[in-house]
Amino acid sequence: MDKLRNLYLNFLGHDYVKQIGGAVFYAIIVAVAMNYFWLPGHIYSSGFTGFSQLVASASGGHISIAWALAVVNLPMLALAWWKLSWRFAIFTTLAVLLSAAFVPVFQTSTILTPDPLINAIFGGALNGMAVGTALRCGVGTGGLDVIGMLVKRHLGYKVGTVNLAFNTLIMIGAGISYGWKYALYSIIGVVISSRMIDFFYTRQQQMQEMIITTKPEEMVEAIQHNMRRGVTVIDNAHGGYTGKDRSILLTVITQYEIADLRKAIDEVDPHAFSSAWKIEHTRGRFYEPDL
Repeated sequence: MDKLRNLYLNFLGHDYVKQIGGAVFYAIIVAVAMNYFWLPGHIYSSGFTGFSQLVASASGGHISIAWALAVVNLPMLALAWWKLSWRFAIFTTLAVLLSAAFVPVFQTSTILTPDPLINAIFGGALNGMAVGTALRCGVGTGGLDVIGMLVKRHLGYKVGTVNLAFNTLIMIGAGISYGWKYALYSIIGVVISSRMIDFFYTRQQQMQEMIITTKPEEMVEAIQHNMRRGVTVIDNAHGGYTGKDRSILLTVITQYEIADLRKAIDEVDPHAFSSAWKIEHTRGRFYEPDL
């Protein structure tokens, strides 16, 4: 009994529940978007899901979207295992297979609206929310996420930006093959999806934080205890209003870590002054957590 309890606690301790939940959430939302918005509106989705739609259309119905979704992602899942991490690859595979399974389950004859613009907007918003949430849980959602992660790691570009560039090529192919009207509507959905991904996946959005305090050593220790971030300390700063000496601390974090930083500051010096601003790119040794 104790052994089973320890296995259960170990399971919870590795965030597996969160990752499984992220995979299930993604699969359900994508299946809803596919059946209630993309297919009724003749809209192509983003990423390898959109590529799967193209494969299904090109086959004349002989290959279902569900089967195409599973098959086209296989090479990228192998790449994720090799280049990223085995755990990321496993949960990405789970998300892909669940989405492939749920697409036929959520099939419906109900058409909420035939308007392609509305379908593009809401389908793109749902897809971006699903992808961004899954990534935040440490779960990839298919081949394009793997490509985006690798480009982010080596070149520093945001996942949403990579998503937008890749999907522009898919939309061009869709326009040439199946009509520019729906391809152009689909591009609107892709843009919305990419913005929603960046909104929900805050782990990749970097912030420059400046902290002015009288307890620099304790503050550095607290920050490094709460998160894995380097801190630059500038001593002998002088307060223009108080006339007292202060130290200025500079660090770069992600939006995902803001709560941890605020906790560290409040623990050491509740009266410290801090300010933050977004930055687009960093060079050097900025720690990226394992997926």
